[in-house]
Amino acid sequence: MFKGFKDFLLRGNVIDLAVAVVIGTAFTAIVTAVVNSIINPLISLFLKADAAGDFGIPVTNIYGEEVLFPIGDLISAIITFLAVAAVVYFVFVLPMNTFKARVEARKGTPAEEPEEEPAAASEAELLVEIRDLLKAQRGV
Repeated sequence: MFKGFKDFLLRGNVIDLAVAVVIGTAFTAIVTAVVNSIINPLISLFLKADAAGDFGIPVTNIYGEEVLFPIGDLISAIITFLAVAAVVYFVFVLPMNTFKARVEARKGTPAEEPEEEPAAASEAELLVEIRDLLKAQRGV
């Protein structure tokens, strides 16, 4: 049981995953700060903020009270997600795929498609070939 766990830990995937989580968390904090300090003020130029500082689309309900749909938070979350996803793809995924393709090219095999082996001849086809070779040897 412990040998399998040790092999899993030493395989390298766990360390790569841990590094990715730490870097992703740190980068998420940076993106959140940029969104809160630059994007949110830009959005608030077009949308009115309420007393709590949330901004969005104000709508009057059936009782005549104003209800605020905090669309600014949604826009901020979408921008944060897209920024983090783009960085993870372009900094981690794309270079790793390129690296794997180069390693496979150095090995001499295509990265995605293994070479196809010729189909084995059936027993009847082999017997026909043997018969034809024997006839050719006899001169018939």
